[in-house]
Amino acid sequence: MKVKDVMHKGVDWVSPNTPVSELAKLMREHDIGCIPIGEDDRLIGMVTDRDIVCKGLASKDFDPRRTMASDVMTDGIHCCREDDDLAKAVHHMEKLQLRRLPVINKSKRMVGIVSLGDISHHAPGDLVSECVKSVSAHH
Repeated sequence: MKVKDVMHKGVDWVSPNTPVSELAKLMREHDIGCIPIGEDDRLIGMVTDRDIVCKGLASKDFDPRRTMASDVMTDGIHCCREDDDLAKAVHHMEKLQLRRLPVINKSKRMVGIVSLGDISHHAPGDLVSECVKSVSAHH
């Protein structure tokens, strides 16, 4: 099975200058837990709902209208390719303890995201079990 067979398709990214309040609204509207951040036509990071809480809300001077995606995002990004075997992507997620992984095509354009939820619906039970254990392990 290939990543493209299980991923969420049509995922968009936002700029690093997007206010955190807007990120939260997008997450609520689309029922998602992360938003990729892009600049100059490439992915540069990711903001999760946890990032908003731990790096934003919990900080002393948090202002949701002035705090931008760049202030709370996790820098750097790990991806997989849409034509990768799902098992390869799962092992990559396990190794890095990631719950979500952006998916790129041959032109290095983001075409989707694969999440633990996607994997749980499509992968064999033993692969799902190992992935959940590894990704959820304490750091």
